[in-house]
Order: sequence, then C-alpha cells, then structure tokens
Amino acid sequence: MGAEITYVRGDATAPQGAGVRIIAHGCNDLGGWGKGFVLALSRRWPEPEAAYRAWHRGRAGNDFALGAVQLVEVGRYLRVANIVTQRGMRTARSSGVPVRYEAIDAGLATLGDHALRLGASVHMPRIGCGLAGGNWTRVEPLVVSRLAERGVAVTVYDR
Repeated sequence: MGAEITYVRGDATAPQGAGVRIIAHGCNDLGGWGKGFVLALSRRWPEPEAAYRAWHRGRAGNDFALGAVQLVEVGRYLRVANIVTQRGMRTARSSGVPVRYEAIDAGLATLGDHALRLGASVHMPRIGCGLAGGNWTRVEPLVVSRLAERGVAVTVYDR
C-alpha cells in the first residue's frame, strides 16, 4: 500500500497509465461551468459538463451538495469525477475564497471508495487550488489520507 502522490508535468485530461483511470476535479455549487480546468475537459468530452449541469438542475431530488461526487463515463476505461468542492465562485466583488476543504475531504473519501471498487487510479490537477483559491499544503494531506494511504495510485498534473 503506497502513500505517495506522483507529480508530473502534463495534461490531466490525458491521464497516463493503463487500466481504469478517473480524472478528478472540483466544481462549484452554483451550476457554473466555464472557467479553469473544466474548459479542458469540455474540449475533450461533452458528457462531464452535461452531466454536471443536469445534476445541478435536479438538485432538489438528488445528492448534489458540497462534497458530493458524480462519476461520468467518457471512455471504456476512463471516468471524470465531478466533485462539488467550492461554495460559489470568485468574482471581482467577492471576499475570501470559494474552496471548502471539508468538501474536498468528503469528496475525496467518496472518490476513494469508487476508485477501490473500480480498481482505478486517480488523476487530477491540484484540485481546489486554481480558481477556487485553495492552498495545496492543505489539500495534499487530504489526497494522501483519502486516496494514497488507502492504496489508490494518484497522479497530480502540473502544466
């Protein structure tokens, strides 16, 4: 059981390795999809955005909330995990950051369950640390405890 994260330079939408791979990323709780890493996802596949928007639209009758995870199949061995990790979005008038570390923690725990069930590796940018304003020194230990220490291979992609 490894507890290491592999860091590489590259594109998280083109995950390295064989077998089932899950591309994980954070989403906001407003139904907004249009800035940051999601643009790279949408350039490759329409399904993650469509699924996220439908999930948000139907939130009165489903599990859409901070910390929730939606797995979207985009290929035979490839999934995208839409994880609701931020409250709202950063705007010119907003103060503070939208990232919610407890939502990242809960989402990664659920993602770990999915990855173990599927025998999958997890691939991600520095989740929660782009537009959401998070700090990797707070996120990295969550990735280690919720994924790597449970035996899930994790690759983090830096551009």
